[in-house]
Amino acid sequence: MTPLVLVPGMMCDARLFAPQIAALSGRRPLHLAAISGHDSVAALAAAILAAAPLRFALAGLSMGGIVAMEMLRQAPVRVERLALLDTNPLAETEAVRRGREPQIGKALAGRLDSVMRDEMKPNYLADGPDRSAILDLCMAMALDLGPEVFVRQSRALAARPDQQETLRAWRGPTLILMGAEDRLCPRDRHELMHALVPGSRLAIIGNAGHLPTLEKPAETTAELLRWLEA
Repeated sequence: MTPLVLVPGMMCDARLFAPQIAALSGRRPLHLAAISGHDSVAALAAAILAAAPLRFALAGLSMGGIVAMEMLRQAPVRVERLALLDTNPLAETEAVRRGREPQIGKALAGRLDSVMRDEMKPNYLADGPDRSAILDLCMAMALDLGPEVFVRQSRALAARPDQQETLRAWRGPTLILMGAEDRLCPRDRHELMHALVPGSRLAIIGNAGHLPTLEKPAETTAELLRWLEA
């Protein structure tokens, strides 16, 4: 059974995939990656590849999807299939890049909780009965990782490469999935990735925002199982 490598988003850890881990752990080997130790997407991808199984299925959400695309660029023969969730294949815009430095300054000044609460978390989720609990979990993950990780990840995202050519060259089974109400990585980014990868499947999860793994876990897991078993 091919192992599945899961790559979480910015300021998230394996808890981002807790429902999927619970559902999939009895079905196949799982490898839970971390993206906290380096300040470039290339170095983060290389570190995961160094620890990953020889060949694997690969799923990444948000920044995890960005790192997953770089893993695919560095080692395409090792990736059996690819799932990109609520992510973006494009390089960062100058406007977004400029906005990162004030956030970095606040985080280093001991105000990471403020950055997450006021500037990042409000954009994450759709309205729903579990919104408050999921936001609390997002805050817990971020504060557990800490300001140094926030700075490294911010700098990695700011300098990330465009991965359109990587996707255009890829031919493996591919799932492109997003929450219908994702405001951080909107639908046009996912339609672009779907168009770049021949034969890919585009799945839109209703009543979910940027974190469908937690907002709509059953629907998201069902799409991942469909992709894994295709």
